[in-house]
Amino acid sequence: MVLAIWIKSDSKGPVFYRQVRVGRYNRDFRIFKFRSMRAGSDTGSLITIGGRDPRITRSGYFIRKFKFDELPQLINVLVGDMSLVGPRPEVRHYVNFWTPEQMHVLDVRPGITDPASIKFLNENELLEKAEDPEKYYIEVIMQEKIRLYLEYVEKHNFFYDLALIFKTFGGIVKEKLFSGSSMQS
Repeated sequence: MVLAIWIKSDSKGPVFYRQVRVGRYNRDFRIFKFRSMRAGSDTGSLITIGGRDPRITRSGYFIRKFKFDELPQLINVLVGDMSLVGPRPEVRHYVNFWTPEQMHVLDVRPGITDPASIKFLNENELLEKAEDPEKYYIEVIMQEKIRLYLEYVEKHNFFYDLALIFKTFGGIVKEKLFSGSSMQS
């Protein structure tokens, strides 16, 4: 409730942001997020570039930093579009770059967290340093994420998923509260 009030008082627009993502079996669904950008900002680049992106609101900077913008995805979990753990759902634009082998990522339900989410907690900072952020995302970050997604598809189980949930919370606390530096493990 506090986040919703802050988002509404910080900028015009709805509390929630909904975006079409690609889910299990290559089916589109709408993901829920707390809105962290100015209303109507999703007409340009699909890449958000760290602290220098002028589309991000003041409240949005905070809720992104601590991943609070992801909390409404629990709605997606409840309706069956997502699970707590699984490869992060991507927008169709980037899935269109995937090879047939990489499409096996879509054999499992997407999740709120996964190994790539932990490795790339500082993704925005990496993109901010790139000369061409979109190209860097497609050629470097996305390729590593897909590699990690495919590994997840092969070895996921209840205990592995539970460990990833704890690693996610630990990574956010370590990365965002204590060090503020990049986490690349």
